[in-house]
Amino acid sequence: MKIHKALWFGLSCIGLVILMIVFLTPWDHLTTGHIGLLMLALIVVAIMLGFPTAFTLMGMGVLFTFLAYYMQSSDPGRSIGQTLDLMVQRTYATMTNDSLISIPLFVFMGYLVERANLIEKLFRSMHLALARLPGALAVATLATCAIFATATGIVGAVVTLMGLLAMPAMLKAGYSVKLTAGSITAGGCLGILLPPSVMLIVYGATTGVSVVQLYAGALFPGIMLAVLYMIYVIIVAKVRPAMAPPLPMEERGVPLSAEAAALAAGGHVRALSGMVAALFKGRRNRDVPLGVLLRYMGMALAPLAVTVLLVATVYQATTRPEVVYDIPAELRLGSGGDFDSGLSEPPSDGLAEPPSEELAEPPSNEPAAGGALSEPPGAAAATAEPPEEAAAAGDGIAAPTGFWIFAGICAAILLLFYAVLTWARLEIFRMLMSSFFPLAVMIAAVLGSIAFGLATPSEAAAMGAMGGALLALAYRRLNLPVLRESVFLTAKTSAMVCWLFVGSSIFSAAFALLGGQRIIEEWVLSLGLSQLQFLLLAQIIIFLLGWPLEWTEIIVIFMPIFVPLLNTFGIDPLFFGLLVALNLQTAFLSPPVAMSAFYLKGVSPPHVTLNEIFLGMMPFMGIQVIAIFLLYVFPGIGMWLPTVLYR
Repeated sequence: MKIHKALWFGLSCIGLVILMIVFLTPWDHLTTGHIGLLMLALIVVAIMLGFPTAFTLMGMGVLFTFLAYYMQSSDPGRSIGQTLDLMVQRTYATMTNDSLISIPLFVFMGYLVERANLIEKLFRSMHLALARLPGALAVATLATCAIFATATGIVGAVVTLMGLLAMPAMLKAGYSVKLTAGSITAGGCLGILLPPSVMLIVYGATTGVSVVQLYAGALFPGIMLAVLYMIYVIIVAKVRPAMAPPLPMEERGVPLSAEAAALAAGGHVRALSGMVAALFKGRRNRDVPLGVLLRYMGMALAPLAVTVLLVATVYQATTRPEVVYDIPAELRLGSGGDFDSGLSEPPSDGLAEPPSEELAEPPSNEPAAGGALSEPPGAAAATAEPPEEAAAAGDGIAAPTGFWIFAGICAAILLLFYAVLTWARLEIFRMLMSSFFPLAVMIAAVLGSIAFGLATPSEAAAMGAMGGALLALAYRRLNLPVLRESVFLTAKTSAMVCWLFVGSSIFSAAFALLGGQRIIEEWVLSLGLSQLQFLLLAQIIIFLLGWPLEWTEIIVIFMPIFVPLLNTFGIDPLFFGLLVALNLQTAFLSPPVAMSAFYLKGVSPPHVTLNEIFLGMMPFMGIQVIAIFLLYVFPGIGMWLPTVLYR
């Protein structure tokens, strides 16, 4: 019987783990901590054998929790009672975790957006907009995957849909199978990094890091990774044109609609100048209705309106004066004065007698000498304030130089856009507006409300779910079968995540009770590692774990082991989470458990083999390693936005 190479690899990993258990376990002086490490190794073996992760964690956790309690008390009845109590407490803690509320809502939003059938229009418009770039189809695939992954966050759905849509077009255009498969699988995996990502919610709930800060921190690293993918594709297309041949001229254009053709008949090459001239209703365009003309004019001026709004928002944010509250010294936190709050203990000898003298007379209300009214208290201080300071207090601060550079860049981009906006490009832009604009509004509403503190992730997820339903309704895809299937898949995914958390919580408790966490901490500290060396060790371990395991197992099993060590080495858990999120991209691309490869293989033509898909993913795994290196060298890529918004 012939065994597949992937199966050989999995069996080899299992054999290696079993050999490590046999030869590295000190069987002659076995402690509870060693039993905890043995439990960890057995968990990995059981998951690689195909047992369900959540119930494997739960079963192993219950078994070893009972063993830990029994080794402490030697009373089986008491140990069973303590184990059951722990199960109930951990399950209830998972049920009351507010961070998990947003998971079913974001998943429901993703399934509804997926069924709104926007991806085909988005890919077509992206393909036409980027037609002049080398490797245009692959670049359009990556851009479509990034946008759609942000709206859905479901890797399997994005890879499957792009495999059905983009793979036939790329293979027909002469693209190599490896580049085609790598672009689709790598682009589809961006959904677990770009917010609103379910993986970031799971990491935040497991480690206690703010999900809002994780979303803000993961935005720019996700964009950076997508841009690195596109740069690689463009370089490959330039160096080896046979792998990504340029598109023929007939596939780079789009036929004009009847209204646009009537406007173009005016003789103007540039769309904006042609529409301005058409407002005066010359003989050539007298049959064009005014409503059509205004609609096209509004569409062409939409980038100008968005840019003006963005620049005005940035200007207001950069010139807003800092509000300084005049808090009395005795009310300031940490003040060391003799301020009596009134909450001190009464004297030990009981209540004191009232004073014996009579009550004093109230102050006289007679006018001051000379009949003039006296100044009220504090009036002199108020009149002494210089007029310059009073004027400055009501005005904003001057805009910094960086703002004017930003405004100049926006103006240059707008001028370039309108300089190259021909009638054909206006038609492509109209296609982009109809496919990309609805998704962009929904994404901006969800992420913007989270980033600026207008809504919690759960509230924003509810708003996104409503937006997904409205999108499906607007595109006439919202019916009872679609709604029923979306609800069923959402319930299935949410139940899997919640059971994972219950199993992970019980497993972590058993691991801590047995002392496994203490042994790992002592071993790591005994190595005398620096901060850089610890980060390298942790990321290498996570990278290697991504080959046999999925990201869910890595987060719920191994993150509770790494996170307690971060404080010792002075590492921000938020920054570590961003490195882990980038690193876990490899879990979807590394064989033999590369789920994106299997998603793509299920919808690819028969001549595309699994080995070709694996080989096509390897360069993109190298790009992910480069992205991790860039994030470490320039941590501001991930830490700047959460620092500005929340710290």
